[in-house]
Amino acid sequence: MIIAMKTKFTYVGIRVKDLQKSIDFYTKLLGMKVVYKHQIEQTKGKIVNLESENSNFVLELNYYEKDSPYNTEYVVGEGLDHLAFTVDDLDKAIEEAKMSGHPKILEIKTKKMRWAYIEDPNGIWIELFSE
Repeated sequence: MIIAMKTKFTYVGIRVKDLQKSIDFYTKLLGMKVVYKHQIEQTKGKIVNLESENSNFVLELNYYEKDSPYNTEYVVGEGLDHLAFTVDDLDKAIEEAKMSGHPKILEIKTKKMRWAYIEDPNGIWIELFSE
């Protein structure tokens, strides 16, 4: 049984090979602005969020250190890291996903935020978080 969660598609996260070159490309060439940077100790990764002028849609760049379990061989076209959806209640959404056959595969907690990942039927990671 699939339970329909109330969600809002929020941003796209892509995996990058070189974080600084990617930031330079999106900011200098495409005019995006860096709005957030954070290091995630649990995944040995770094994230940088970028926005275009007059847009609330975020592009998240994800970079994983060499010793991160998420630093896998990079193949062009397979750089999609995850799709992110805002939910009203993260615990409820995690439970609904589990009941629908999509259990949580990773949960991240920082001082300011908490989010979780499930997988779609194709293995694409879906991030669920509440604002």
